[in-house]
Amino acid sequence: MKNSGKTLDQDGLRRLALRYVERYATTRYKLTSYLKRKLHERGWEDDHSPAIADLVERFVDLGYIDDAMFAQSRAASLVRRGYGPARISQALFQAGINEQDSAQALAESNSNRFKAADKFARKRSIGPYAPAQHDRDKCQKQLQAFIRAGHDFEIASRFVFAAPGDDIVEDI
Repeated sequence: MKNSGKTLDQDGLRRLALRYVERYATTRYKLTSYLKRKLHERGWEDDHSPAIADLVERFVDLGYIDDAMFAQSRAASLVRRGYGPARISQALFQAGINEQDSAQALAESNSNRFKAADKFARKRSIGPYAPAQHDRDKCQKQLQAFIRAGHDFEIASRFVFAAPGDDIVEDI
């Protein structure tokens, strides 16, 4: 359904919110931002101010929004894609997830950091997965890519400076 351009009332705001949560996995922050944007775009019709916070909390109570579950799902997805704990922490912060809701997801991503680094190296043909040993400049660029992906220097340098075919084992 296209945006009708009609000004919103509380019922219209609720319908927009419901449509948004049925289409997207979301957080309190993202739903609030979406509703504020829609209010800015379309305007407000009622005499009383919009009850966005109450609406969002109602959706949380109904189970439509669960920031902790969103954090775990997002963190697991990013680990599977090869991103490290720092990048995952940044993504959860940008999604508006507080420290309490993101704590378990961050702990799990930290425990899977070696697996994520291995995935990143494999995808990018770095270190042990490279067809040939790279020169110093190429290694520096690969190291920078590892750091941007959220991996710490120690684990990044182990992969980047490994010779092709080396077996890198996780420190326990």
